[in-house]
Amino acid sequence: MKKLFFFFTAFLVAVSGFAHAPAVYALQDKDPLGLNYGKYTGLGNEDVRFSTAKIINTALGILGTVAIVIIIYAGFVWMTSAGNEDQSKKAQKILFAAVIGLIVILSSFIITRFLLTQLYEATTNNVYFN
Repeated sequence: MKKLFFFFTAFLVAVSGFAHAPAVYALQDKDPLGLNYGKYTGLGNEDVRFSTAKIINTALGILGTVAIVIIIYAGFVWMTSAGNEDQSKKAQKILFAAVIGLIVILSSFIITRFLLTQLYEATTNNVYFN
């Protein structure tokens, strides 16, 4: 347990040192919001808001695909149950959980899309086109 704690603490110290360096450069360049972070880290010249939006949209897209696969699996289990009550109940439970998960994923996509759009428009005074 002590080794794990030591390793985790050393990892956090090392990571915090690397994460702090671009912030120092951003403050020296009069960029307090860190919108041009890519220039200092070598990750490109993309705005941090667009990078965040891409990461969130990709993650939610993958989760949506997983939910659709689970729904298809539940349908397969239901169709191959051959009248077995236990298999039908199992498939219904899987289908219900997958549909609830898909609803949560879609609602989180809508909420994050709204928040990121409002954040972009509030910080740039431009309309978000995408």
